[in-house]
Amino acid sequence: MLDVTLIRQHPDRVRDGLRKRGVDVDVPGFLALDAEFRAARTAVEELRAERRRISAAVGARRRDGDPGEELQAQAQELTGRLAEADAALRRLAQRHQEFLDGLPNLPADDVLAGGKEHNQVVRTVGAPPELAHPVRDHVTLSEELGLVDHRRGVRLAGNGYWVYRGEGAALEWALLNHFLDAHRRAGYEFVLPPHLLTEEAGYTAGQFPKFADEVFRTGEGGGRRFLLPTAETALVNLHRGETLDERDLPLKYVAYTPCYRMESGSHRTAERGTLRGHQFNKVELFQFARPEDSEAAQLELLARAEELVAGLGLHYRVTKLAAKDTSPAQAKTYDVEVWLPSLGAYAEVSSVSNAREYQARRGGIRYRPAGGGRTAYVHTLNASGLATSRLLPAILEQHQRPDGTVAVPEVLRHRGLPDVLRPRVTRG
Repeated sequence: MLDVTLIRQHPDRVRDGLRKRGVDVDVPGFLALDAEFRAARTAVEELRAERRRISAAVGARRRDGDPGEELQAQAQELTGRLAEADAALRRLAQRHQEFLDGLPNLPADDVLAGGKEHNQVVRTVGAPPELAHPVRDHVTLSEELGLVDHRRGVRLAGNGYWVYRGEGAALEWALLNHFLDAHRRAGYEFVLPPHLLTEEAGYTAGQFPKFADEVFRTGEGGGRRFLLPTAETALVNLHRGETLDERDLPLKYVAYTPCYRMESGSHRTAERGTLRGHQFNKVELFQFARPEDSEAAQLELLARAEELVAGLGLHYRVTKLAAKDTSPAQAKTYDVEVWLPSLGAYAEVSSVSNAREYQARRGGIRYRPAGGGRTAYVHTLNASGLATSRLLPAILEQHQRPDGTVAVPEVLRHRGLPDVLRPRVTRG
């Protein structure tokens, strides 16, 4: 949520920042509503103060033996006026809050305006592998190697689902454990959060109300909840409503969860296989940081994601997203993208984002300065560290060999995996 004081004092800055996202809002209209809302709130406070004064006067009269009938009549009339003023204030407050809830975060100053066509490649690491043989795509390789059973995944759950089998399941689990071990060694606390979350959790993360229809929901019985689309949604809510001690910052967490999303791809090679689906595995990093440390924290998270991708021997690049391509809750995002030879294109395996105080405002997450003084909102940051469903295609395609085998990255071989994955007889 944006700071309403920022909107009041710097309306042009807010308007121009949102226009970078392609969002044109009626800032003057909101300022008029805001003035009306504040005036209505003052009026209610004044009426309540007057009612307290009259009630005290009635009490004093009664102690003196005077029923104070004229004051009681005033109190009754005032109660009616207060009820009307309260109702008007509630209506204005709802409109006021709905406007603020609908605003995305302001993009950082160094984020370019526009959509993905304005994304900036920050750096490219390594070179695409030179494959002298005809390139097999990740779908063909995963089937020939017996790693992923797409047909039975569809049978079990429908389009957009798959089953990891044999060495495919072992490779998936090895990747997850490799990532978790690396982040724990770096000082991140391991968290296994619930997969079902409340509406308030979605609101704090900035996904609700705008994207409330894009998640999987449970039935109404027992409370309306949704399946987390990313562990970020859970981790940002760990300290919802809390005031943290500055001396404890930054707080660093790493979580593993499956992620559940309504979106899924088409039948094109670019989106089939495990590149896009309704359920996939991801290791997520999260930090609660002081505002003055959040830029450095984002670069640290980016370095962690890059180190893991590089350690798998993959060619990749880092891209800074333009404003319209950045998630509404985030001020700045870097994507780490791996090369897929069969597509001649890159696919994102990690988004590294800084929400600044946007999520903290929605969730009421503050910190108390160590030297005393007023509390302030923390900054929240998240990064995929990493998502595996797009790493598997990159590993298969970049490490494929002419004989149909695929070399397993060396960092994973001590986890019970062979040096080379070999084609298997088709299962019945």
